[in-house]
Amino acid sequence: MPQPTNILLLCTDQQRFSALGAAGNPEIQTPNLDRLAAQGALFENCYVQSPVCAPSRASLMTGRYLHNHGLWANGVALRETEQVVAEPLTAAGYDCGLVGKYHLAACADGRTEQPPPGMRVFRWAHDPYPRSSENAYHRYLQVAHPEIYGQLSNGTADFDWDSVPTQAHYSRWIGDETRRYLTSGRADNQPFFFIANFFDPHHGFGAPAEYLARYHPDSLSVPIGSAAELETKPDIYTEASKESYAGHARGFTDYTAAELQQVKAAYYAMVSLVDDEVGGILATLEAEGLADDTLVIFTSDHGEMLGDHQLMLKGPMMYDCAVRVPLILRWPGRIQAGRRVDDLVQWIDLTSTFLDLAGADLPGAQGQSLLPLATGSGPAVRDWALCEYRNSGHPYDPPVHTTMLRRGASKIVVHHGAPSSSRARQGELYDLAADPDELVNHWDDPAYAGERQQMTELLLDVLVATEDRSQPRHAVW
Repeated sequence: MPQPTNILLLCTDQQRFSALGAAGNPEIQTPNLDRLAAQGALFENCYVQSPVCAPSRASLMTGRYLHNHGLWANGVALRETEQVVAEPLTAAGYDCGLVGKYHLAACADGRTEQPPPGMRVFRWAHDPYPRSSENAYHRYLQVAHPEIYGQLSNGTADFDWDSVPTQAHYSRWIGDETRRYLTSGRADNQPFFFIANFFDPHHGFGAPAEYLARYHPDSLSVPIGSAAELETKPDIYTEASKESYAGHARGFTDYTAAELQQVKAAYYAMVSLVDDEVGGILATLEAEGLADDTLVIFTSDHGEMLGDHQLMLKGPMMYDCAVRVPLILRWPGRIQAGRRVDDLVQWIDLTSTFLDLAGADLPGAQGQSLLPLATGSGPAVRDWALCEYRNSGHPYDPPVHTTMLRRGASKIVVHHGAPSSSRARQGELYDLAADPDELVNHWDDPAYAGERQQMTELLLDVLVATEDRSQPRHAVW
């Protein structure tokens, strides 16, 4: 009987699809991730189910769309009736574990999260910042780097929580914990499903000095778009350009041109730090003789505006830089090296991929396994991708609700009005073949009226098709 395949999920937080050398970015240094892509399949059009953390992560863990799993915003807890993927994988014989961020419940103001059913190893630390007493990263620092922890705690350090020296950095801790699991923390005689959830390249924008030194801000490309672009886009973008996070963070207009370049350099530096940790994790897989029997997946929960379109951070934006993420699958001997897949796929498809590989079942999961596409043994099963935002980040008043649908080269984003919000109904419509940077909004263009109608009708059909009708029907009445 063949050995069951291990699953190692490496996930970052807020990494846009283009923050990867293998994706064609000549500015960023990601040699280990580029090598991973060269050894497996790079999915060029992977869309998450929400542009903010918790709703997106809930879709990954449940395999369900926002309007079904119910975790519609950061700070909302996943319903107890929802089942996460670790439970059926454990039932199928997998040893399941996680290190780092989870974020399927409120984590602010000192809150913590408990391990979900099926998760034997749960080394939880929402972020590197000093919040919950249960933050495993802080406990590690107190033991392994007491001087650094003390300096950070009493304010005498010449660095902050984002720029902690590499040997004590949150990303290094994630790498070390993952390597420790692979070498000595796994359950004997069981395949594993392990999630390494890095916090970077999330803001605040900082990194250890040695990584910042790799990049020169003045040599990096400047953000795309201009102030004139906002005149043709929904009103919320002008509002968010002035104040990010509904007024809780600096907006694009608060940054100088030099600061924007420094932010990009720091963002790239964070990705390079994660890249080095991924390299160490992959080396451990090899040293432990696990590489050939492990499906390695690299991805991110959503993207980052990074100054493009006059916007920073994330929120109700559905631009590709906010909702399209890196996705690499490597499975030696099964996935052809150097494979590129341009079909539209979604984050919930990863959930179904885990289940497919393990021969497990998760009732209500709505994705499609990526193994046929990755191995070239089957075609794509859909030609669209759906993303939802329901005032999901820092809440706006009036609320902001947006829904995105992409099919082929067409993308529509509906900014919902009454009765969902007192805001005006507005929208976006892009021709990605002619305008891949999404600069020209055709929502009000008479020449695109037919396309807008077709995409609007398709969006309604998709919402009906993705409703949860898993409750069994026992009779006709």
